[in-house]
Amino acid sequence: MTMVGWFSKMVVATTVRMPKWFVRWVSRRYVAGASLDDAVAVMKRLTHEGACFTIDVLGEEISSMDEAQFFLEEYIRVMEAIKTHQLDANLSIKPTAFGLLIDPEQGMANIRRLVKLAAEEDMFVRLDMEDHRVTTDTIDVVVALHEEGLTNVGTVLQGRLFRTLGDIDALETTLGPAADYRICKGIYLEPEEISFTGYRDIVDATNAAVDRMLDAGAYVGIASHDQPVIDYALSALSSHGMGPGVDDPRSNAAPARHHKGPGYEFQMLLGVRGPLRRRLLSEGHRTRVYIPYGEKWYEYSIRRLKENPTIGTQVAKAFLLPWTNRP
Repeated sequence: MTMVGWFSKMVVATTVRMPKWFVRWVSRRYVAGASLDDAVAVMKRLTHEGACFTIDVLGEEISSMDEAQFFLEEYIRVMEAIKTHQLDANLSIKPTAFGLLIDPEQGMANIRRLVKLAAEEDMFVRLDMEDHRVTTDTIDVVVALHEEGLTNVGTVLQGRLFRTLGDIDALETTLGPAADYRICKGIYLEPEEISFTGYRDIVDATNAAVDRMLDAGAYVGIASHDQPVIDYALSALSSHGMGPGVDDPRSNAAPARHHKGPGYEFQMLLGVRGPLRRRLLSEGHRTRVYIPYGEKWYEYSIRRLKENPTIGTQVAKAFLLPWTNRP
């Protein structure tokens, strides 16, 4: 293990054992707050920087379908807030929070209802990718909704999974350029039998996925804070003639969608690498900030720390070098 990796694990191990008030103090940088009003306030502040947003109500893998109803109703409130405050925002949802693992049929019905309501408001819905148990199910939901004419929905794919390039090829065949992705390295530390585990291998696999998506004419949300991924993506975009202020020149691309970039955008978590996000914005790239909020802020914070200890580096940097990582 590298010194950086060891240090990150140490920071995580220390943080998860601290009192809840301390975790809240740490997480306030990365979580908008417990309420929708908190999320709206954060978005209004960042709107002045030119950012756009995707909103996530914290919570997943519920234990009853009553909880699924809560998430459906809360996301409807989110849509109303987006309209009321005229925010440049879309939705990110966890399929398991809508009941996909408990009652697949009702979970699908809940997701369908939300996506249909969002379509009526010209809003986009992103299905967050959870661990490998629901990768296929999540992709199947997107395909089924597109077949029903609800094309305002896309999925996340994780670069670290061995299957990802095959999933891109399959979705290209099924959806064509209507496929709309967020590609990330992946927060879940998946088994080595199904995923890359070394940093360089994960970066290379994520970069290969960016290439495959761009070649397919898909819309690509490049969700990374890693300089090697961002630098590669910028080079790949340039090789396709894509960039700020330029209409998507790919002959196989879908028509431009409202509140989207010219075939691509960059995406970053709230509170992580703010200077880099602002630099990309200043260069003209559409940049979306992931805004999580909700009563489950504590569980979310601890889970992210435990599942990906490299976040410890960001936590330590926020403490020790705050001027280099302003939100």
